[in-house]
Amino acid sequence: MASANELKLLYENQLKEKLSALESTRKKILNRYILTLLFLAGLIAGNFFLVSLNPPEALIVISIFGSATFLIWFMYETGKINKKYRVTFKSGVVAEVVKLINPEWQYLYDHCMSQESYQRSGIFPHHYDRYEGDDFVTGQIEQTDFQFSELHTQYKQVTYGPKGQRREHWVTIFRGVFLHADFNKNFSGTTFVLPDTAERLLGKFGQSLQKMSGRGELVKLENPEFEKQFVVYSSDQVESRYILTPTIMEAMVNLSNRFGGEIYFSFVGSRVYFANSINEALFEPNIFRSGVNFSDMKEMYDLFEMISVIVSELNLNTRIWTKE
Repeated sequence: MASANELKLLYENQLKEKLSALESTRKKILNRYILTLLFLAGLIAGNFFLVSLNPPEALIVISIFGSATFLIWFMYETGKINKKYRVTFKSGVVAEVVKLINPEWQYLYDHCMSQESYQRSGIFPHHYDRYEGDDFVTGQIEQTDFQFSELHTQYKQVTYGPKGQRREHWVTIFRGVFLHADFNKNFSGTTFVLPDTAERLLGKFGQSLQKMSGRGELVKLENPEFEKQFVVYSSDQVESRYILTPTIMEAMVNLSNRFGGEIYFSFVGSRVYFANSINEALFEPNIFRSGVNFSDMKEMYDLFEMISVIVSELNLNTRIWTKE
């Protein structure tokens, strides 16, 4: 694992120059966004003025159609420039940060966790209509193999207004980082460790709701701090207690305190699945301010370092079991 000093050296010796070279493209994209807004405002004002002159209807149609066509073309060209800028940033900057952490890891900016892995985890059973993600990393830490990526899943919600108007809304199921790693044990059942939002929000009444999850039996464990933050369900009470040792429970509390947001775990097959809800785009260039910024690189480094922290905290390289 590279140190923060090594990241600083990488930034000063390589990344700073690459980011500086991208600044002209970033400013070009930003200027085009501003021009788009100005043109749109001018288009609306101009057409209102044109209508006030009471010209032939055909002239109004031609004016609106011509202006709209130009605006669509301009936005399309801006999108192409933005896409190229994003690819250059990810392949030239993000990839170097991953390589610094571990040169053996494979980074694919345009790939994400497979839908099969997401579904197999069982963490988010709600059906989804949209499945998106990127920044896929796969590799090994000592004896433990893993896969990691950013994910965003949504379902479409259709409602109808008082006059029968059909409205579509996209509702987020999960947005954040998703990881699974080898646990070196074949589980006979499934165990879920989820944020205990019901008890946190509703107190004793929330405890009664815990039993109605439909994910298996509620498992109560003897760690007060863990019980405050998480609720556990399992199809096998005995196995869940073998998995959730005092050390593992303490590690989960540490991970929750360190990363913030809502974190989820499941133990399925021979894998541990981890999801951390983060409601923002990650590993993306910021168009609206200078990219020549070490703090952005440090934030990116910390997110990717999450992989090593999870493996370390959960002691996944300590082979206390043998697969059967």
